Amino acid sequence: MTRSERQELIDKGLLLPLMEEFYTIQGEGFHKGTAAYFVRIGGCDVGCHWCDVKESWLAELHPPTETEKIVENAVKYSDTIVVTGGEPLTWDMTQLTTQLKAKGVQTHIETSGAYKLTGTWDWICLSPKKLKLPTEEIYNKAHELKMIIYNKSDFKFAEEQAAKVNKDCILYLQPEWSKRDKVVPEIVDYVMANPKWKVSLQTHKYLNIP
Repeated sequence: MTRSERQELIDKGLLLPLMEEFYTIQGEGFHKGTAAYFVRIGGCDVGCHWCDVKESWLAELHPPTETEKIVENAVKYSDTIVVTGGEPLTWDMTQLTTQLKAKGVQTHIETSGAYKLTGTWDWICLSPKKLKLPTEEIYNKAHELKMIIYNKSDFKFAEEQAAKVNKDCILYLQPEWSKRDKVVPEIVDYVMANPKWKVSLQTHKYLNIP
């Protein structure tokens, strides 16, 4: 296969830079505690300094993998498939989700929303970042808004983003892991004063699982 032929398949979403895939327990947000199969797609240019998966940023480090093979492997483990990254919407998710839905599974995505929404999703977790804001279209489609709290200024950003999502979107504040001891008390106080928000914790880290 020539480089141009490979690139054409990547552009169509028939090949995706697969970083890793694993069966675990969803640790965050609305579906925490649920067994799910995670598909982590490489490639992200949002560049959050506190990102805990920086090795996902460079797509070229991760082998272009046939979408069909990703699907075949994923559905062996779970009927809930979570696509994460990196930033998965860097790539066209249409083929991946079409093939997953044909297998009768639930499709979830974790995204910053920085790129056009592609694919068919049963659950969209939107986690906006200041460096590259979401596209306008995704605000109306997000099922949950997960705002990462690193410092006090993030509460203001969280409110700005909450004002844009649809009325049924569930609102979460989640401490950035390295700052959790400092910001958890601040989040608790904030949620108690503003009960439209809920607290999300990275429970998988407490459980010491992926």
